[in-house]
Amino acid sequence: MVEHDGNAAEPEHGDDLAGAFGGNVRRRREQAGLTLEQLSTRSSVSRAMLSKVERGEKSPTIGVASRIAHALGASLSELIGAPAAASGVAIVMRKDDRPVFRDPETGFERHMVSAAPGAGGAEMIVHHLPAQVSTGLLPAYPPGTEKQLMVLEGTLTVAIGGITETLNPGDSLFLQADADHGFANRTDAPCEYVMFISRRP
Repeated sequence: MVEHDGNAAEPEHGDDLAGAFGGNVRRRREQAGLTLEQLSTRSSVSRAMLSKVERGEKSPTIGVASRIAHALGASLSELIGAPAAASGVAIVMRKDDRPVFRDPETGFERHMVSAAPGAGGAEMIVHHLPAQVSTGLLPAYPPGTEKQLMVLEGTLTVAIGGITETLNPGDSLFLQADADHGFANRTDAPCEYVMFISRRP
């Protein structure tokens, strides 16, 4: 597994994200009674990288972050710092309040846009893929996890189970996320798509 040492384009925001993510990883690991070595084995992320992540010294790539989340039985949104579930007839999340994950290597962005994350066992996110950027293969989610997405801008290539689909603006796709899968922008223009992730009990 490749673990890069790139720096985020926005250092201050990156430092804030790294600190919040790392603190949540450590808290979840300790609650689960896992050592760094045990989490390293479960996630296939080196102990040295995990230690740097927990101390807020390293902002992980999307692939590394996903592996850590799955190994802890958590959603990536939970580790990034999704807002606490609220109650009410109508719940609003302002754009400036979105938790945003930025991959320090590629510029990929994952915006949590669910105003009530986890409501109904689902969450809504928006992904921004810069030109010629790929998420790489992301680890399989637990069985019962489904993703639906629609491309808002640009061209998106989705790979899962040996199948590749290319989507244009307005195209949508459904996939069972219990297999390795990845998203790529193979064009010279940015790509943006909205995704719904649902988890059946």
